Amino acid sequence: MAAVTFRALARISVATLIVAAGAGGAAAQGEVNVYTYREQKLVQPLFDAFTKDTGIKVNMVSASSGLEQRIKTEGANSPADVLLTVDIGRLEDAVQAGITQPIKSDVVEKAVPAQYRDAEGHWIGVSMRARVVYAAKDRVKQDAITYEELADPKWKGKICIRSGQHIYNNALFAAMIAKHGEAKTEEWLKGLKANLAQKPSGGDREQARDVAAGKCDIGIGNTYYWALMLNNPQQKAWADATKVILPTFKDGGTHVNVSGVVLAKHAPHKAEAMKLIEWLVGDKAQHMYADSNFEYPVKAGIEINKTIAGYGKLKPDPMPMDKIAQNKKAAANLVDKVGFDN
Repeated sequence: MAAVTFRALARISVATLIVAAGAGGAAAQGEVNVYTYREQKLVQPLFDAFTKDTGIKVNMVSASSGLEQRIKTEGANSPADVLLTVDIGRLEDAVQAGITQPIKSDVVEKAVPAQYRDAEGHWIGVSMRARVVYAAKDRVKQDAITYEELADPKWKGKICIRSGQHIYNNALFAAMIAKHGEAKTEEWLKGLKANLAQKPSGGDREQARDVAAGKCDIGIGNTYYWALMLNNPQQKAWADATKVILPTFKDGGTHVNVSGVVLAKHAPHKAEAMKLIEWLVGDKAQHMYADSNFEYPVKAGIEINKTIAGYGKLKPDPMPMDKIAQNKKAAANLVDKVGFDN
């Protein structure tokens, strides 16, 4: 059976399909089909710049869930070339679903530290974000904190956080298991739950909103959300009322997660897909991740956005990302066991 064309896919699923028109005046030199969980406004500038540089058109399918299963169901006829997502868990889920193939590239290996790519090449990180504390400027005097300290009774009734099952918190809890084991992490989760000011809810920005409103003194969120709030007139007051503290584990290092890509197993435009992947870890894209999305570049030597740099020098936890992925299921089970979201 002939491969399903991207045009055919568009007819099948118009509701979830966004076709990104090529930017710039470069002549068409192929196309690449990207499935992504990322918001269009965050990745469209990257795709436009890639098209301008290479002439390769980027066609994008955007969805909030189910893309791994969709690619698996499409099988050998899948039009997907690349899956672009956030969270090491989702990248590993793609590998476990059998929908990836190794990314073999000297360019990638040179640009991306081994900690942020799969040993077999089935996924690579393209940007980083840290899980940090949004602290009330007027009520939290300390400027340093450990993740372990979040369970200290001195914070009773003072912490806000989104669902413990959300991928961002799940990865943090998985890292805690990797460091301390399940038993100690369970006790830590019980302590953290005891310190919550309210039932886990909302997104990361809502935690800063609630700190600004005085509902809690500490919110847990990702680094880039704070910068985005600072540049949003409707949310700037939330950022202005808070300060970002880069927590560390007791043995040092701040928990980071990645956004990353996999090369689809049956990529019909493999050559173009590899050009996109290599471009995403190149200098231009890495600068765009820093300045447009307020994420940390994975490539060394790329200047960090000044807002993000203002948090202080990030010293990422050196734990390999795949070790976090290995403990995500255990972390999810502990969240249910302690009734974290109840």
